[in-house]
Amino acid sequence: MNMDTSMSSPSATFSVQDLGYLTALGAVALNSGPIPELEQAWRARLSGVDERPATVRKVIWDSWGRSIAGGVNPEDSDYRFVDPQHLAATLAANRVLIAAAAQVMRGLLAYNPRGHINLTDAEGTTLYFCGLDLTPVGTRLLESVQGTNCTGLALAEDSLVYVLAEENFGTGLRQRRMHCAAAPIRNAQGKTLAMLTLTAEPGWFHFHTLGTVQAAAEAVSRQMALQALLEEQQTVLEVLNEGLVVLDERGCIKALNRYARQLFRVGLDLLGSPFQRLGRSDLNEQILARIGEGLRDLDCTFELHDFSQLSCLVSVCPLEQGGRVVSLRENRRIREITRRIIGTQARYTFETIQGRSRAIADAVHFGRIASRSDSTTLILGESGTGKELFAQAIHNASDRNSGPFVAVNCGAIPRDLVQSELFGHVEGAFTGSAKGGSAGKFELADGGTIFLDEIGDMSFDAQVSLLRVLQEGEVNRVGAKSSRPVDVRIIAATHRNLSQAVAEGAFREDLYYRLNVLNLTVPPLRMRREDIALLAQHFLDRCARSLRKSVLGFLRKPWNCWWLIAGRATCESWKTALSARPIWPRVSSSSPPICPLKSGSAAASRCRAGCQCLWRPMTLAPTKCTRLLRRSKAPEATFALLLDS
Repeated sequence: MNMDTSMSSPSATFSVQDLGYLTALGAVALNSGPIPELEQAWRARLSGVDERPATVRKVIWDSWGRSIAGGVNPEDSDYRFVDPQHLAATLAANRVLIAAAAQVMRGLLAYNPRGHINLTDAEGTTLYFCGLDLTPVGTRLLESVQGTNCTGLALAEDSLVYVLAEENFGTGLRQRRMHCAAAPIRNAQGKTLAMLTLTAEPGWFHFHTLGTVQAAAEAVSRQMALQALLEEQQTVLEVLNEGLVVLDERGCIKALNRYARQLFRVGLDLLGSPFQRLGRSDLNEQILARIGEGLRDLDCTFELHDFSQLSCLVSVCPLEQGGRVVSLRENRRIREITRRIIGTQARYTFETIQGRSRAIADAVHFGRIASRSDSTTLILGESGTGKELFAQAIHNASDRNSGPFVAVNCGAIPRDLVQSELFGHVEGAFTGSAKGGSAGKFELADGGTIFLDEIGDMSFDAQVSLLRVLQEGEVNRVGAKSSRPVDVRIIAATHRNLSQAVAEGAFREDLYYRLNVLNLTVPPLRMRREDIALLAQHFLDRCARSLRKSVLGFLRKPWNCWWLIAGRATCESWKTALSARPIWPRVSSSSPPICPLKSGSAAASRCRAGCQCLWRPMTLAPTKCTRLLRRSKAPEATFALLLDS
């Protein structure tokens, strides 16, 4: 018979001509003995004939040529196997593929009870088979190893192929008298993952077999694409920084991601259990209710199986097919993000505190002692002495230094908002309350330190709530029915005499002693005169850095005045040299804020003479001046003139 089925392209494989070749052979030729034309062509190819007979398909003729060139022995019918260790790793890597294909293969075998179906990976290694035991698991079916065979040819051509018994290269496969069809299994990107091959006896093989095999391979491909999509979605769910729980229409758990398992401290064994098994909450019924619009950012506290509490924001999204998705965001994590945004971090340490006087050294010493414990600490001192600086240093030297530092000025908060600001409120607690409620400063400081400045100005009602926090370690939001645990170290500060306030009934005595477990006093500058020059240098350096100028040096004169400022004249001047003329009016005795001394007094005269003497040298060089002296009440203070270029 003359059936030239050459392809229009060398890379083309299965086509209408291939199907026509199979149809032209007819059922009689397929089901009877060997096909003489193919047998003769095979022998001719082995003898070295290069010209392809018209009775042989080009894809088969080329494959025979590659087998001969590769040194494959057609008389060697033994299979080659991969080593056991490599096989075990290959099977493990393809377990999902095997599971997906096995079900399809068993269904396909029902239409071919006397057949064999095998699954190979892209490297030609048999992963699974069902039916007749023809190609054991681990056999290598590559064309370069086994010669022309259906699986190897399909891998070489990366296409749907069929191979008749006489088209095989090896004698063993030819004598078996079984026809084969193979189709690739591909992923969503079109890459070949594996090959599905059906082997059938002549009476069970016809051109419809090709469509059956291809449909089966496509079914597995779709299953693998779906599996890949599910794995991708699962990966996304697992890496989300919020807990997700999927419930069915009965309220039982269908899935929960890693973060949810961590929040509730449970495992996957809870799948199929009611949602209430995760934890007890007054809002469980509301979460499980069939609400068409769902819920959003519901503040909820769960009591877990180990009796610990989990506070989180809960949102519920109903699903069209029934059930719902519950998302949970832990309040602690939300507060951590909030703290990073609003910058609730302590900047100062004991090393940044300037001074060498005995008074400041004692204060630092007691501050370091306070940093070694979590006891409440009371810092006393006049306004402006640096009480918050000490509070930050204590926090940074403590074990809580990685936690937040939240500073609150109790005297700056309106009296009717103190409790809401400190302890938070629930939605609807009062007119103008935030939707969904709001966390207070104590919750924001959870895991760290809260600094209550001007504690002496706190209202009596707020003092009662603060006392409860100190006693129970819990806060009650305004309008809430239950409390929330907080882990906060309290540092309070005031310029008032609290013991006197207690005696006058303006401050609770029990709160005073709760706060005054540890205490230190920050000395005013007049008690540490030896630190004035050091502080002046410190502020000069800081000012110079901000102005991007270089400091030339100090001029010191003994006198009594409040301050001298040349900064404004510096900014106003457009000349390269700054003379005393624009500055002197600002430091003359005619300006009361500048010189508080009585006009005409000896001290005022000395001050005026000193100023005149001091400013004259400034006309000699192109210099500019910044702030000169901070306020001092000492009779004979040291004045430092700060020069920069």
